[in-house]
Amino acid sequence: MYNIYVVFKCFEGKREAFIERVKKEGIVDAVRSEDGCYMYDYYFSEKDPNELLLIEKWETKRHQEIHIAQPHMAKLREFKNDYIESTALGEFEIK
Repeated sequence: MYNIYVVFKCFEGKREAFIERVKKEGIVDAVRSEDGCYMYDYYFSEKDPNELLLIEKWETKRHQEIHIAQPHMAKLREFKNDYIESTALGEFEIK
């Protein structure tokens, strides 16, 4: 299993709008239907109204690498900068 987290710092007041756009564009459903995707979920920070956490779980690292190259991810990159100020990501292991 290959697990990553992505922490998005959204522009003021843009967090919910970003999630709605990702869903409206069909990106969430497309990712979840990709081969090797076990989880793709966004979580809101209770402490910071502009922070958004994405948890991804993939069968292998290669599945996640293929995911990044999909057309729906290119679509996300087209509008991401309208909502997201910064992005930090990392890997984690579940034991």
